[in-house]
Amino acid sequence: MKYPKLDRRIAHWQLRVARSPIHRLGVFAAEDIPGHRKVVEYTGERITIREAARRFEKIWKSRKRNKRFYLFTLSKRWSIDGSVGGSGAELVNHACNPNLRARRVRGRIFYFTSGPIRKGEELTLDYRYSKKSPRVVCRCGSPACRGVINIAR
Repeated sequence: MKYPKLDRRIAHWQLRVARSPIHRLGVFAAEDIPGHRKVVEYTGERITIREAARRFEKIWKSRKRNKRFYLFTLSKRWSIDGSVGGSGAELVNHACNPNLRARRVRGRIFYFTSGPIRKGEELTLDYRYSKKSPRVVCRCGSPACRGVINIAR
């Protein structure tokens, strides 16, 4: 199977895309990555929050739930749709005990390591979906799993 490639101009470490035990595809470290380092930038089409809500609603209401959407809220006004021109960072899966943290820096989103990541380890991020969003079951497998991707109610 041919997997999507990560944009090497955006990734600061060697990363690879492969099947994930968490969900479909994931991003994995192809080398050891020290703690508290920038790993990759989340890129894509910059859209308004209203447009992001429209796209989400359209996909959620359709019967085509296998359609992928990768929306990251940048601010109260803007979102980034990683499914349009994404760097590959949109394939990082959710985990309740993640090894990455997202930081917003001057209108851009970067993923940084929380601690050291070993070669072959899957990169994960806590998506922290809103309490108001439809509940999404978590499959991260962590002993600290809260059962949903949403923020605890």
